[in-house]
Amino acid sequence: MNEKLIYLSGEDVKNLRISSRQARDAILATFRDYAVGKVVGLPKLSIDTPSSLFSSLSSSSQAYGIAATKWIAVASEKEGIGRARVNGLICVSDYTSGSPVAVLDGNSITLIRTAATSTAAANYLAPKMPESIGLVGCGLQALSHLDAFVDLYPSLRKVYLYSRSRGSAESVAVAAAEKRREPIITKDSDMLVSKCDIVISTIPSAPDLESFLDARLLQSSSFVSAVDGGRSWRSDSLTSFDRLITDSLEQSGSPVDAASRPVKHIVFSEDLRHLTSGSSESSLRSKTLFAFRGFAIADLAIADLALRQARALGVGTTLPR
Repeated sequence: MNEKLIYLSGEDVKNLRISSRQARDAILATFRDYAVGKVVGLPKLSIDTPSSLFSSLSSSSQAYGIAATKWIAVASEKEGIGRARVNGLICVSDYTSGSPVAVLDGNSITLIRTAATSTAAANYLAPKMPESIGLVGCGLQALSHLDAFVDLYPSLRKVYLYSRSRGSAESVAVAAAEKRREPIITKDSDMLVSKCDIVISTIPSAPDLESFLDARLLQSSSFVSAVDGGRSWRSDSLTSFDRLITDSLEQSGSPVDAASRPVKHIVFSEDLRHLTSGSSESSLRSKTLFAFRGFAIADLAIADLALRQARALGVGTTLPR
């Protein structure tokens, strides 16, 4: 056997210059296929240890001709000091032969697919001409979401930023200014929630985390994408949402609290499968929560997109088995 596979590093994925629109369209197409049984995706499996959380996400698509699994580890705050807390790889196999095709850096793919998943949901759920967006948490996900939402909504003018790190907020503020949007750094999370048409929360888990965002302060027509699963939103305020939606009901039944436990008195009613298949009821004015953990088929969609572009551009390193 002389099989070879391609390796795409984080820098390789960056060099592919996958646009926000390409990523969003790939997510939407894959969830449409999932709705009619053309894509298989399994709920996330996790192993929780005292030092790290390990998770695997598996999926396959006969139409794309691949099957993929993402292996991701999230280190505790203590173990993550001085290094990246989140580390992942994606392994891709040929759908028919089962032969390994590629290994991709999981961190860079996750950044793209998470923002693309948020905008895929916003495409159906957010106000049509939003003027303000609030980013709660100003790490890499905030930058990725800023790119994706400015692309989807040119109407956005103001970018409110909330972060425990002033330096992180200032970095995102620079990126917003470069896009000719007005950045507003604030330590008042209540003000941010009340002022914004769209709110993105990306707060990482932490032993001392307390939920602090109050959904009752949101405008009557607003959209929240809780990349953190909802942990930063006060559980006692979640009933003020008119609609609660996730990426996959098979994987998640409800938002999570600050300790990442399911909120028992709140349940999701719809997921991206319903939105993309047209079986979801539209609502012109509503407070909508889209809280999600990341579903396997979204990683499959972006991995397939990255591999196709890598082959077309000659990007990546060819490795022997």
